[in-house]
Amino acid sequence: MQAESEYDVLIVGGGLVGASLAIALERAPLRVALVEAVPFRSERQPSYDDRVIALAYGTRRVFEGMGVWPELAPQVTPIRAIHISDRGHFGFTHLHAEDEGVEALGYVAESRVLGRVLSERLAALDNVEVVCPARVASVAIGSRHVEVAVSMGVDANQNSATANRENRVFNGRLVIAADGAKSMVRDLVGIHTTQWDYGQTAIIANVTPERAHANRAYERFTDSGPLALLPMSDNRCSLVWTVRHHKVDEIMALDDATFLALLQERFGQRLGAFQRVGARHAYPLSLVRAREHVRERLALIGNAAHTLHPVAGQGFNLGLRDVAALAQVLVDGVRGGRDVGELQVLQEYARWRRRDHLKVITFTDGLARVFANPLAPVRMLRNFGLLAVDTLPPIKHVLTRHTMGLAGKLPRLARGLPL
Repeated sequence: MQAESEYDVLIVGGGLVGASLAIALERAPLRVALVEAVPFRSERQPSYDDRVIALAYGTRRVFEGMGVWPELAPQVTPIRAIHISDRGHFGFTHLHAEDEGVEALGYVAESRVLGRVLSERLAALDNVEVVCPARVASVAIGSRHVEVAVSMGVDANQNSATANRENRVFNGRLVIAADGAKSMVRDLVGIHTTQWDYGQTAIIANVTPERAHANRAYERFTDSGPLALLPMSDNRCSLVWTVRHHKVDEIMALDDATFLALLQERFGQRLGAFQRVGARHAYPLSLVRAREHVRERLALIGNAAHTLHPVAGQGFNLGLRDVAALAQVLVDGVRGGRDVGELQVLQEYARWRRRDHLKVITFTDGLARVFANPLAPVRMLRNFGLLAVDTLPPIKHVLTRHTMGLAGKLPRLARGLPL
């Protein structure tokens, strides 16, 4: 059986970025469908696993504008200071929230907590239908509308050829790809990507140190890549340890005591002895950039448009700024009587986001490459650079404002204002 449904906006991908966009459009006179492959609250949902999300201060503002921050605030851990260093060398930098006149430089939220807050808000929206579990089978873009065929009752862990399903066709004025780095929508419409394999894998786990983390985050650059520790509740820290591909299996196979001893050797004694480690997960790292972010009746946001190296924790925050900008463009467009799927409308979003994308991608890619370079002249320059940031307040202020997501032309949501 094949049923048809009419909507204004079709969002494919109900992870953290896609769900945030649907919530951001709450007050718009738009009928929205959110298509997601994995049921909400599912233990299998990759966006809701044991990982944490680093939220920049600017992301807090976006959530304030969306009205979800009051629910989220009691469940996050503030980052009040960041210590940046180059292992075995003299360079270091300290960043402090009080220097920027804010309570925190950012926050650490458990993915499942953030997912629960967003899904509960989604359930209360009158203009949004959540279509889940469902997988997109085809996308056809015309001059006046877009048609998305969906296989119902099929999640990301099922074989669509054998699952018991019904087909449903969604017609809309605009389809938005929010379905991640391996975006099916992006592939179906033939948008190509530029990719770079860093030759690195991120090993992620929770660890408990001997000393209190005091709401301080650490970014320590090593010869195999950056090693980050983010403060969590109960004096836990979220570890993101970047290693070369060829070392991953060896490190993942270590028993807990040997793993912690190796981590201790790489990180040092600033938090005392590491006492406990939780489940470990490994994720290969690459830079993925879509060559087009908009077409007639199509827009890409979040990891579907750009997947970054995790250094400096910018990925989700960049995606949420996509949400803030696109939501404002769509709301302003529909209130002005414009067709939200027209290319001219969507190009406003693309132009708005171009500079921020380029800036953040250049920054994170540059850090990953420069701090992995073993040449002595490069090493000397990067250490002097860290000291310069630490000793020159104007430079430190500019860097901190950029990493907090407070630089450039900000959408209303990114200023904490509702649409």
